[in-house]
Amino acid sequence: MGGNGGGRIFRSDLKKLEEKAKQSLQNTIADMSRHVFISFAFENEDEVNLLRGQAANERTALQFDDFSLKEAIKSNNDDYVKQKIRERIDRTSVTVVYLSQDSAKSSWVDWEISESLKRGKGVIGVYKGDAPPTQLPAAFTQHDLKLVKWSHQDLMEAIEAASKKR
Repeated sequence: MGGNGGGRIFRSDLKKLEEKAKQSLQNTIADMSRHVFISFAFENEDEVNLLRGQAANERTALQFDDFSLKEAIKSNNDDYVKQKIRERIDRTSVTVVYLSQDSAKSSWVDWEISESLKRGKGVIGVYKGDAPPTQLPAAFTQHDLKLVKWSHQDLMEAIEAASKKR
């Protein structure tokens, strides 16, 4: 009973194992996709669905997990709707705002931007085309948030930066 089972681990071996575990963990974290809430005006649902589809396509550089609402919440109770949206925002690190003339007019988009910031989330805007829309949601301009053109590389870099900056 007792005795030395010969299972001694040398300090140098322990250091090597520790470094290997750290590297493995860093690789795993780097491969993880970001959790994103997409804020958009209902009128832009087709464009946002295209963005979602591109992020789901394994052959694109655009990768994130979408936690935004896929269907409108059927309720006239704004407090209930806000509660459900907050639950989604809380599960993310970044809110991506699809910017359009319609999003500038949407009180829900404006609220989602403010709520995301209040909850400590990174917020960025993405626009399609050569230039951003002339009008932006009030909360977006009020907080001087970053906007990027709809380009996979630019969007992923902005999501990553917003996630780290929050």
